[in-house]
Order: sequence, then structure tokens, then C-alpha cells
Amino acid sequence: MFPARERSQVGGPMPKKVMIVEDNELNMKLFRDLIEASGYDTVRTRNGLHALDLAREHRPDLILMDIQLPEVSGLEVTKWLKEDDELHDIPVIAVTAFAMKGDEERIRQGGCEAYISKPISVPSFIETIKSYLGDA
Repeated sequence: MFPARERSQVGGPMPKKVMIVEDNELNMKLFRDLIEASGYDTVRTRNGLHALDLAREHRPDLILMDIQLPEVSGLEVTKWLKEDDELHDIPVIAVTAFAMKGDEERIRQGGCEAYISKPISVPSFIETIKSYLGDA
């Protein structure tokens, strides 16, 4: 039996939650639709400055982080997450249009566990999400 806080309204386990930090509305909708169609819940923000508070409030199982955000770099937000005692264990996957040689290494050194380049490949995107949620 699952504890009450870990049960959905239909009595099964709560779906895993993915936080999406993405300022582009079309990308946000695409990521949300793909993730929710795979059976996961989403929490979304377009503002990197709100990501830390949202992560504390919702405790996502995974964070998708756009690297090029208007207010603050996604790498800076990732650094804040990794320095936070309560949030540092949440895996962060960078999603970015950066595709230059050395970018993946720089992004991984910035604290991201994985890297997905835009435009995304839908099968690869879903496979990466599932693998970091332990559902691959």
C-alpha cells in the first residue's frame, strides 16, 4: 500500500513529475504534451528566477532546463539547484539550441546530467526523460 501522500485519486502511485523551465511558448507546449502523453505530470515556468521556488514547492523528479533564458542563464539556475541542500539530487537535463563542439562538456560541467539539442528528436527526447525517471 502506498502512503496517502503518494497515492493518486484513483488509488495508484502518483505519477512522476517533470519541471520544465523554458521561455519559448511553442517549445514549452511541445515538451509538456510529450511528457504528459508519456504519463508524467508537469510543472512549468518560463522564468529561470522562479525555478528554484517552484522546485522547492513541487519537488519534481526531473528538471528540463533551457540554457538560454532571458533573465538568467539556465546554467546559473542549475548551479543554484545543485548548491541547494534540498534540491541538489534532482537530475537536470539541459535542452538547448547550442550544438557547438564543446557545448555538451560545458553544460555537463555546469551541473546538468544530460543534454538534449534543439530541434529535438521525439523518440530520443522521450527515451532520455524515461531513463532519468527510472522508466527506460
